[in-house]
Amino acid sequence: MNTVLIVGGGAAGMLAGIAAAMKGGTVHIFEKNEKLGKKVYITGKGRCNVTNACDTEELFGNVVTNAKFLYSSFYGFTNFDMMDLLEDLGCSLKTERGNRVFPASDKSSDVIKALTKRLLDLGVSIHYRNQVENLLIENGTLLGLEIKEAGKKAKVYGDSVIVTCGGLSYQATGSTGDGYEMAKEAGHKVTSLSPALVPFVAEEPVVKELQGLSLRNVEASILNGKKVVYKEFGEMLFTHYGVSGPVLLSASSYAVKELKKGPLTLSIDLKPALSEEQLDTRILRDFEEAANKQFKNSLDHLYPSKLVPVMVDRSKIPPEKKVNEITREERQRLVRATKGFLLTLTGLRGYNEAIITQGGVSVKEVNPSTLESKLLPGLYFAGEVLDLDAVTGGFNLQIAWSTGWAAGSAAGEEKFKG
Repeated sequence: MNTVLIVGGGAAGMLAGIAAAMKGGTVHIFEKNEKLGKKVYITGKGRCNVTNACDTEELFGNVVTNAKFLYSSFYGFTNFDMMDLLEDLGCSLKTERGNRVFPASDKSSDVIKALTKRLLDLGVSIHYRNQVENLLIENGTLLGLEIKEAGKKAKVYGDSVIVTCGGLSYQATGSTGDGYEMAKEAGHKVTSLSPALVPFVAEEPVVKELQGLSLRNVEASILNGKKVVYKEFGEMLFTHYGVSGPVLLSASSYAVKELKKGPLTLSIDLKPALSEEQLDTRILRDFEEAANKQFKNSLDHLYPSKLVPVMVDRSKIPPEKKVNEITREERQRLVRATKGFLLTLTGLRGYNEAIITQGGVSVKEVNPSTLESKLLPGLYFAGEVLDLDAVTGGFNLQIAWSTGWAAGSAAGEEKFKG
């Protein structure tokens, strides 16, 4: 029987374990925490955005890095396969806005329980509180793992090893970059690493004034000079240090490399459904109703109250000026400030706030069909440890499920030794 050793019991590790055991492998999962799926547990604010119910073909458009590499994995185990698996295991699902799929109970623990039960039913051995120290490689041959349990080191032998111990994000869950070191031991290149799906730091003090303000239906554009790095419509949030929220978390994955070269400009269109002319007409209508009011008291219909003083300031219209005295030029300034609320982005927050890590084991050195190393037979990689990442909406978890399944399926098959 083929013995498969899996390093890390997160999303990719659990799926790799199920797939390998279904192929007849004797499977061992080594997990440094006291339970499986610690990072899965906190995804989607504890609700677990399992996957995205878009057409499988659409998954690729939401992958930021190395989408083509995922062709075999995504079609070998699709988003619908993942949904079917959980439903079959008794974990009911529901689909929300943006095709995001969640457990019907809104509890990520139900996803982990279902997958853990399936692993145990298949006879998979789960070794908790086991720290994998390194790969066991002798004379260019992979023999297994060196582990540490209760302070004691031991050697564990197996036919194949699947490294699925994640990246560097949310280090409290055990993602401390161990997989990158194992990959390097085997001679693999690890590309430049950065926090991704992470909030931005902005230069302007005004963000602190707006802290906690959430804006829906805005269009965010990130610019490097005149070059548009990213442009998307959605929801955002001001924080004490900058900006966050779904539309900007996704933007961070596209802006990582550009930000390393210097600051970028964020332009927020607060009223993307209206052209400048339509917005001007709308403002005129509001002004007619508030003709005798001071300018600072006339904007409640246009912006959330927290934003009003900031927009007054940005329009450069005197706050006490009577609305019926505001000139066309002043009104145009207000329109421009609304259609282009500008901030200077100077950096990203750290790994502890990052949903994922961008960068990882170079996919050029990994077989896209089996996820096996091209450098060391019997070594496989899956999930976040690889140089693969996507935007928010369940796509990163689907990368983990699909690559875990591919690696487990390949490693679990009996290999005839000649």
